[in-house]
Amino acid sequence: MTPHRPATPEATIRAVLADDQVLIRAGLRALVEAEPDMVVVAEAGDGDAAVDAARATQPDVVLMDIRMPGTDGLAATQRISADPDLAAVHVVILTTFEEDDYVFEAIRGGAAGFLVKDTEPAELLRAIRTVVAGDSLLSPRATRSLVEAYATHATSTSLAPELDVLTDRERQVMQLVAAGLTNTEIAAHLFVSPMTAKTHVSRAMIKLGARDRAQLVVFAYETGLVTPGWRP
Repeated sequence: MTPHRPATPEATIRAVLADDQVLIRAGLRALVEAEPDMVVVAEAGDGDAAVDAARATQPDVVLMDIRMPGTDGLAATQRISADPDLAAVHVVILTTFEEDDYVFEAIRGGAAGFLVKDTEPAELLRAIRTVVAGDSLLSPRATRSLVEAYATHATSTSLAPELDVLTDRERQVMQLVAAGLTNTEIAAHLFVSPMTAKTHVSRAMIKLGARDRAQLVVFAYETGLVTPGWRP
């Protein structure tokens, strides 16, 4: 684990960078720390170090590469997600198209979303702020495409009994979350206030034990509430 400068009062987003390539970490650090509201609190070159860094620094977000020596990013993400002391830590997977096979499992394991490594800098920064705010699923269209591709085997002709705990409205909202809609878009679609939409999303997450919206999307596919190709 490589520590970095402490957060300044205006730096509200604390990030850990986990990638085995020093040059990639250096580029990410330069990008993140150029923002007045962000700071890199640690770097890690493998999964074990990433978990240790998360525990030591309690960051808002971990930018996690999948392929690293020893403990990979997928296993590290699962360990962070399973640690109750790290419940406030959001993991964003950094991947290439060749590694898409792992993305669905990463989201199931607790990742808040993913970005491909050639993402435009402005999009990456926007994604960090989005996932830390918890307002919407990261890269909804791209994430939905992957979830559809790798959740096909889990779809069913009947709804799973786990959904019985949800109200009809909560199921409807969960479908819209799975379609990639933000709270504001859900509110407009259902003719309710954004706060009401956010409340329904939060209640669905609590009832299903979902860590974040990304896991809610996975649950929507796995339980048969949404099938590949569904659109509102």
